[in-house]
Amino acid sequence: MKPAPARVGPAPAVLAAAALQACGGGASSGPGPVSGLTDAQVARFLAQAGFAATAADIAAVHASGYGGWLDQQFAAPLSQPHFDWMVDNGYAEFAHRFDFAGVDPSQWRKLIGSPDGLRQRVAFAWSEIFVVSMAGLPVTWRGMAAAAYLDVLEQRAFGSYRDLLEAATLSCAMGVYLNMRGNQKGDAATGRVPDENYAREVMQLFSIGVNELDIDGSLKRVGGKPVETYSQADITELAKVLTGWEFDGVSATDPGFMRRPMVHIASRFAPGAKKVLAVDIAASLTGPAALKVALDTLANHANVGPFIGRQLIQRLVCSSPSPAYVQRVASVFNNNGDGQRGDLKAVVRAVLLDTEARAIAFAPAGGRLREPVQRFVQWARSFGLQSAGGLWNVGDLSNPATRLGQSPLRSPTVFNFFRPGYVPPNSELGVNGVTAPEFQLCNESTVAGYLNYMQTVIASGVGDLKPDYSADLALAGDAVALVDRYALLLSGDGLSAATKASIATAVGSIKIVTDANRLSRIQAAILLVMASPEYLIQK
Repeated sequence: MKPAPARVGPAPAVLAAAALQACGGGASSGPGPVSGLTDAQVARFLAQAGFAATAADIAAVHASGYGGWLDQQFAAPLSQPHFDWMVDNGYAEFAHRFDFAGVDPSQWRKLIGSPDGLRQRVAFAWSEIFVVSMAGLPVTWRGMAAAAYLDVLEQRAFGSYRDLLEAATLSCAMGVYLNMRGNQKGDAATGRVPDENYAREVMQLFSIGVNELDIDGSLKRVGGKPVETYSQADITELAKVLTGWEFDGVSATDPGFMRRPMVHIASRFAPGAKKVLAVDIAASLTGPAALKVALDTLANHANVGPFIGRQLIQRLVCSSPSPAYVQRVASVFNNNGDGQRGDLKAVVRAVLLDTEARAIAFAPAGGRLREPVQRFVQWARSFGLQSAGGLWNVGDLSNPATRLGQSPLRSPTVFNFFRPGYVPPNSELGVNGVTAPEFQLCNESTVAGYLNYMQTVIASGVGDLKPDYSADLALAGDAVALVDRYALLLSGDGLSAATKASIATAVGSIKIVTDANRLSRIQAAILLVMASPEYLIQK
């Protein structure tokens, strides 16, 4: 990384202290109507439904309305798949069979440059629910496995939940990550038993959760105690169902098998009758047929709507949705209005158009802390970053001290970067029992690392990606107007008048003599907006 440029505005320690105030909750202003939309309301919607609100994006929503814009995004064609891009750019060559070269560039290519912002945002959300991490793929052609998995999530982002569940289950990456690939029937002579890893996580994390829920997401209780959704016996039985799956061919020179679903080897399948969640799976069924019964059972469980629906709300709109909001989304999951269960297009629409999504909520439970990746991608999209050489060499942003402390598909565990039920201790959120998953990434190191990294990239770009601020040079002479513009585009005009005035004063203190001075004002204004607690909390 190049050395950081000379600093403008307040020192990093001051910015870090200010940003850490965000760890206590968010503020807000009043709700807005669904028609007669203001630019601020549209920008706020776009920050939930995608990553950024450019002038063109805002104009498109004004022209079509929220629903019309969603229809256009749902219909937008898929851009080049990750796997194909990796092949075209030489990452499927023999020399890369043991590395992840190309995976990060391909992800940044899509997150920053792909026009289908809604699909990219939802696919990113799925990657944080159906977690596979590059930290757990010790296999040949691991980079191609990761690319193929990203394609699975993107291609099914708006399809059916049941299809997504099966595609993720049979993907090679998931097979490696949670040990379903190579899982075999028990052997009394050697003491081998079926691996229970995927059986546990597919229930705990990808479908029904650990406790039974009412449709509004609240815990069902018997005698005052939560009711578990599954037992150890269910895990053991499901592990038997999941035996026999293997890569569909293996090649040292051609990674094409990594994009094909795993295939079943009957001789490795556990014999006998099985029972999962009180559903009998007959001994006569083949492995694929038994898997179908098990996945149907999970997908049709009453918990899925509130369990998955709540997590989608958390990833797109707010960290601590009300039970009524969860219930409305879960009801759409259960029935899209045409009798279809698990229609993800309808669920995403319900999440984004709900009255609670469109109204600005008050602290302590309103909004969500913007994830570091979300902030970075928003800046990149807002200021037209493109990869001049097609390299998209942003790299791994996981380092919390020098970068963002978060990077796509690099979760440290299957539990994602943060737990959906996390409540920050020793905080106003904790006192009020407010779930705020993203705050698991919020600490002194990540706040300072984020500010320092963003100061560098706002000024200089990253890799072969350079920001374009030329359209704003004429506005730089008016610090108030400049700050107003960035407060609108980046926060949906969520900054208070006092915060905007403070930033404008700091920006205005930079004297203008040359275009370089104008550029310094622009960079300072962007950084200070993105450092403010009122920006960091997406309301």
